[in-house]
Amino acid sequence: MVKIKNQFFYKVLFLFLLSVGFHSCSIQSDHIKPNIVFLLVDDLGWNDIGCYGSQFYETPNIDRLASEGMLFTDAYAACPVCSPTRASILTGKYPARLNITDWIPGSDPQDQKLIGTIDFHELPLNENTFAESLKSIGYNTAFFGKWHLGEKGYYPEDQGFDINKGGHWAGQPGSYFYPYKGNQERWNVPGLENGKDGEYLTDRLTDESLKFMESNSKNPFLLYFAYYNVHTPIQAKPEYISKFEEKSNTFSWPNLLDFKEEKYDSNSKQKQNNPTYAGMIQSVDESVGRIMQKLKELGLTDNTIIIFTSDNGGLTTLPSGREAPTSVVPLRAGKGWLYEGGIRVPAIIKWPNKVKDNSQSKEIITSIDFYATILELAGITNDKNKDIDGISLIPLITKDEVLKREAIFWHYPHYHGSNSRPSSAVRVGDFKLIEWFEDGDLELYNLKEDIGEQNNIADQNITKRDELHQILKDWKKNIGAKFPTKNLFYDGIQH
Repeated sequence: MVKIKNQFFYKVLFLFLLSVGFHSCSIQSDHIKPNIVFLLVDDLGWNDIGCYGSQFYETPNIDRLASEGMLFTDAYAACPVCSPTRASILTGKYPARLNITDWIPGSDPQDQKLIGTIDFHELPLNENTFAESLKSIGYNTAFFGKWHLGEKGYYPEDQGFDINKGGHWAGQPGSYFYPYKGNQERWNVPGLENGKDGEYLTDRLTDESLKFMESNSKNPFLLYFAYYNVHTPIQAKPEYISKFEEKSNTFSWPNLLDFKEEKYDSNSKQKQNNPTYAGMIQSVDESVGRIMQKLKELGLTDNTIIIFTSDNGGLTTLPSGREAPTSVVPLRAGKGWLYEGGIRVPAIIKWPNKVKDNSQSKEIITSIDFYATILELAGITNDKNKDIDGISLIPLITKDEVLKREAIFWHYPHYHGSNSRPSSAVRVGDFKLIEWFEDGDLELYNLKEDIGEQNNIADQNITKRDELHQILKDWKKNIGAKFPTKNLFYDGIQH
């Protein structure tokens, strides 16, 4: 009997120690999972920050982030407008595959040659976001800022985020100053009640982000901060406007015209000289600095990956007679267009002890790649999402390996308020082809030699033009892209 009791005792002791061991491993596993901070700035142009060449705007904190990580020269948004890119980031899929190809709900004019496609006005709940994947393995997840992926029922809290501060249906705030709603209650940014008069939206969202990090410093977390800045309305703190007005009085401006004519009776701004816009960028930069400082105070810097990017190109191009707030020269055009100014964006990744400080990559990356990258960062190998278009950037950023991808694509079958027209595009190596749907025109550019897309070589290099056009057509067929249709009542006359 004594022998049996001893065997029972040792068996219980063994199971107890085993369970403690598993628990300990679980804690250790959670501890080594990196925190992920994703910073998405709205409408930030490719060279709107110092490390990308801006001399008028001031971004010392973002520049420091780049010096402590990797800067990408050829990073792209998946769409020239916001909602499709945001959906692509969360799911790793091209907007055309998701059938979210325009900002939500879009303008859909009925007086043009073509009628734009009918696309979704929300990110479907059956799409798995990286927030849902991270949450399933123990991450605490929080969303701060602009959502713009559907009405109530399709908000961040319905797509894997434990906390939502500021995210709702709208693509911009009614005002950047408390209570943030402008003249309509519907524009009121949610989750930011009890503010103070004069409180600036970016500051408040940053405050909420810091609180989240403080309360989750012992657990792995995902902090997704989607700034409303620098989207319209163009509003900055009065003291910042005054600062940049004074700076503009002594600044040596580039020898450029104020505007350059673009297709379809549009103009592109050529100088970064808007003091209010500069003030908005300063608020974003200060926010980035505060987040980095808080990570340092909490001792989380070495175990936190920071990804910084924009959802589309800068707002530089508008119909003639209207002035846009920024310039992305030497790139052509801006938001709403498939020229480089509308889709090439800044991108920085900081990962201490993994990514070399002050490194730079000329590899072509796109917003659909962040999904696979984040899942690999978190150690997730069994992904629920199917038909992922993006690829992980981990081999690139840690081993400087070349990405194995033939091409990247865009499909924007809509008209845009900047006067752009429905179009598609593909980039293969140094070459980029744009297809315009109204007349079927093709434009081909060698971006290595002509980053400003001023020399259309479609008729000079027919072989390359046709090669890229076929690649683009095959992609659109395989992905199930939808196309605009002929407007039978264009000009009020049945055609």
